[in-house]
Amino acid sequence: MHTLTRTSTTEMEVTSIRLERELKEKLKELSGNQGYQALIRDILWNYIQQKSGDYHSSVSLPEIRATVSATAHQEERCALTGKAIPLNAAMLLGFTITGTMVPLSTDSIL
Repeated sequence: MHTLTRTSTTEMEVTSIRLERELKEKLKELSGNQGYQALIRDILWNYIQQKSGDYHSSVSLPEIRATVSATAHQEERCALTGKAIPLNAAMLLGFTITGTMVPLSTDSIL
């Protein structure tokens, strides 16, 4: 993700975002020592990378425990190759060793 190359906070612009108290507390729990604002920046950079087609996942084939056949109900991006998966195309959902489900193109695990 983008914030791995840490930018000094003095170089960042100040902005304000309103979050529900429960959301903020959950973000704090999940972020650990990273801090919830850094977690939010990582999530936003990841979103931008996905939408711009510049997404590079850190998922590798050995991390995929199982796959399930699926159909894309929106355009997706393969977590292994970065290849676009068009709307209504056959795809796979990969269950990773960390317990997340990731979109996979049908030819990505051959």
